[in-house]
Amino acid sequence: MAAVENAYLMQFVDETSFYNRIVLSHLLPANLWEPLPHFPQTWLRNFLAGTLLYFISGFLWCFYIYYLKINVYLPKDAIPTMKAMRLQMFVAMKSMPWYTLLPTVSEYMIEHGWTKCYSRLGEFGWILYFVYIAIYLVFVEFGIYWMHRELHDIKPLYKLLHATHHIYNKQNTLSPFAGLAFHPVDGILQAIPHVIALFIVPIHFTTHIGLLFIEAIWTANIHDCIHGNIWPIMGAGYHTIHHTTYKHNYGHYTIWMDWMFGSLKDPLLEEDDNKDGSKKAK
Repeated sequence: MAAVENAYLMQFVDETSFYNRIVLSHLLPANLWEPLPHFPQTWLRNFLAGTLLYFISGFLWCFYIYYLKINVYLPKDAIPTMKAMRLQMFVAMKSMPWYTLLPTVSEYMIEHGWTKCYSRLGEFGWILYFVYIAIYLVFVEFGIYWMHRELHDIKPLYKLLHATHHIYNKQNTLSPFAGLAFHPVDGILQAIPHVIALFIVPIHFTTHIGLLFIEAIWTANIHDCIHGNIWPIMGAGYHTIHHTTYKHNYGHYTIWMDWMFGSLKDPLLEEDDNKDGSKKAK
């Protein structure tokens, strides 16, 4: 029985080793990473992959909305300054080694059989695969909502941790690079529901890793100040209100948690209110 379990857990180790080789062999000389134990290799892979994803997605998105589509999505005076974006990159890169420690630890726990993670898609079938992803995402949405809300409501936590992110509180200071510009503990706290979910919901290993890295792309998207208006997605229009009011739209992927718990503010309704206010002032 133990031999069967060990053989099963080795599938996770083999998979993470495969990912390590793919990333590290293309970015570093072999003598720098091959002698390292498995855990530091995995962390180095996550750090390099996370850094590349952050800069590539951020630069491409900024190039598209601030250069190719200038004055289409945002007026010129709403484009953040280079100084603001450089500061965001600096804060994000100071925290990146710590952010990427979280998926490394989660992979360690998975490899040792401490979670409900499974290795092969065929173990549960496609229907349950999607059912479990849906449950996983609902749990993550709930967890991130309350973690984010408490980082605002508990004033010492806000002052010590979350205030670092909220120095970007106007349209012309927010950019895709602000998506990971957090105090490292803040970033880890908001991502930790992904890890807690592993102990509650059976989730496919590669899917879990993919969802963690999709976070980097998603957080870039919701800080670009462009309101996509796709119900029920918690797009940048909602999140910009969060940055300007500090007390609405704590959700992550969707507006449902804010709707359920009374913290939702619709950007289109706010726009109408602002127009009405301007007319009255005239």
